[in-house]
Amino acid sequence: MLATVLSQSPTLFIGVCVVLGLLIGSFLNVVIYRTPKMLEAEWRRQCEELAGREIAADAAKFNLVTPRSACPACNKPITALQNIPVVSWLWLRGKCAACGTRISARYPLVELLTGVAFGIVAWKFGYGWTAAAALVFTAFLIALTGIDIDTQLLPDNLTLPLLWLGLLASLFYPVWAQGAAPLEPRASIIGAVSGYLSLWSVYHVFRLITGKEGMGYGDFKLFAAFGAWFGWQMLLPIIILASAVGAIVGVVMLARQGKDRSTPIAFGPFLAVAGWLALLVGHDVSRYLGLFGPVR
Repeated sequence: MLATVLSQSPTLFIGVCVVLGLLIGSFLNVVIYRTPKMLEAEWRRQCEELAGREIAADAAKFNLVTPRSACPACNKPITALQNIPVVSWLWLRGKCAACGTRISARYPLVELLTGVAFGIVAWKFGYGWTAAAALVFTAFLIALTGIDIDTQLLPDNLTLPLLWLGLLASLFYPVWAQGAAPLEPRASIIGAVSGYLSLWSVYHVFRLITGKEGMGYGDFKLFAAFGAWFGWQMLLPIIILASAVGAIVGVVMLARQGKDRSTPIAFGPFLAVAGWLALLVGHDVSRYLGLFGPVR
C-alpha cells in the first residue's frame, strides 16, 4: 500500500512532496494571476447591479478552471507538454512556442519555490496528518504572497479559508502526533481573535495619530489565521520578525527605486514568510526564549 511505503521511507515521502509541490506550484501560478482579475470582475458586476444595468451573460466565464491557460500575447492555448512545471519553461527557453513572446521567469520560480517548500515541510514533519496540514498552509501562503506583491491585496477568498481551516483543524487536535500546529480548539479561537484585534488596534491608533492607513484589513485576517494555527503566544514573534525584515527590505527597495517613504509596500509577503518560519521552528524558538510559557 502506498501509504505504508511512504510512511516507512522518509526519502521517498520527501521526493513525492517535492514533485507534488511542483505541480501545485503550477496551479498556484493560475491562482496568483486569475484571482485578482476574478475579484475585479465581481466588483464591476456588483457596480453594474447597483447602477441597474444589465449584466452580459458571458461576464462570469472566467475562473480558476475556465478558460484554459493561454499565451497572453497571442491567446494560443498552452498544451499539456508545454505546461510541465519548470521543464517546459526551460525547454521553450522562456518563450511562447507560438509567437515567441517571453514568458516571465516568475512562473518556474513559483513552481520551484513550492516544490522546495513542500520538501522542507515533508522533511520537518514526516509522513502524517501534520505534514498534510502544513502543506496546505504553505500553498495558501505562496498564493497570498504572489497576489499581494502584484496587487497589494490579500483576498478574503484565501485569507478566510486559511483562518477557518486553522479553526477546523483544531477540532481534530488529538490526531496530530507532532508538537506543532494545529492547536486545541480553545487556543485556536483565542489566537484567531487576538491576531485580528491586535493589528486592527494598531491600524486605528496609527490612523488617529498620523491620519494615514498603515496596513490593510487583509493583513488583519492573515494574522488572525496565524493565531488560529499557532495560538496567541506565537503572534508577537511573527509580527516582530515580519516588521524587522519588512523594514530592512522596504528601505533597500525605496533607496534603489529612488522613491520616498510614502510609497506603499505590501506587508503580506513578510507576514507570510514569518508565518511559515513559525510553522517550522516557531514553537521551538518560543520555548527556547521562554516567551509566554508553553504554547498550549
